[in-house]
Amino acid sequence: MQLPVRWRYKIDRWRNQIASLFHRQPPVARPRLCPACGTLVGSSAGRCHQCGASLTFSLAAASRSLSKVLPQTSPVTYGILGLCCILYGVSLLITIKRSGFAAPTGGLGALFGLGGINGLVLARMGSSSRYFDLAQPWRLITAIFLHGSLLHLGFNMWVLMDLGPIIEELYGSARFLFVFIVTGVCGYILSFLTGHPNSVGASGSLLGLIGLLLALTWGRQSIAMRTLRSQLLYWLVYIAVIGFVMQGAIDNYAHIGGFAAGFLLGKVMADRQPVDVVERRRAYALGWTTGFAVLTSFTLMLVNYFSSSIGLG
Repeated sequence: MQLPVRWRYKIDRWRNQIASLFHRQPPVARPRLCPACGTLVGSSAGRCHQCGASLTFSLAAASRSLSKVLPQTSPVTYGILGLCCILYGVSLLITIKRSGFAAPTGGLGALFGLGGINGLVLARMGSSSRYFDLAQPWRLITAIFLHGSLLHLGFNMWVLMDLGPIIEELYGSARFLFVFIVTGVCGYILSFLTGHPNSVGASGSLLGLIGLLLALTWGRQSIAMRTLRSQLLYWLVYIAVIGFVMQGAIDNYAHIGGFAAGFLLGKVMADRQPVDVVERRRAYALGWTTGFAVLTSFTLMLVNYFSSSIGLG
């Protein structure tokens, strides 16, 4: 008896599926895009015929591989946000272990001390120190990612998420990371030189981002640029007033140093994504060098933390 057509179709489909499990076809090699210049190259090529970049071992190839495990939009901004929050959580746990948890008292002013971190904990985890302390230069970077209280962290991360994605999209992730770290370091250098060590926080870097945008809008008279410039100037006035009212709690010199560095970088850096091979290579070099400096700084911080004689028990 002949089977119905519908049953024969299903049986043939199942037979083909089972056969494919035991007789897999080799994958078809496809052309690839050069990570440096975007040119279409052969599937077996080791270097791009257009720009000469290695398709496997190069900064561009490494950046393309790393981007697969990071958020597709604003990966550096979210990376900084995550690192700051993780470090704050760790420092808070160590503080609680050292001195216990104390509920804030004293009314509205107690909000500024909510979730406060012990100064010795911050010192061991990389707060800023003397500029000429060549034995611990990594503090220039680690201090950027540490925060002294919950309100301190919350305000800085709010500003970061407000400005970071805009600037990262405009300049590219590699150059955004470079600007963020360099402006923060410059802020702490000025703070050291004026006698204000033992500071923490990303506010110097955030003022650097504001300075970068202000330099971008300076002299441009379009409606969008004038609106953005007005908003940035309002922010600067607001931060200056807070810095004047809370002089003992806020490192104004780190703010000034970061802002000045960001403004200068905004004057010399092209306000767009890299457009050719040379600019991409330069941007990748800046980004990877900065990332290596951050990684090295935290490695040295861990070595110092576990070898420090300051007790936290």
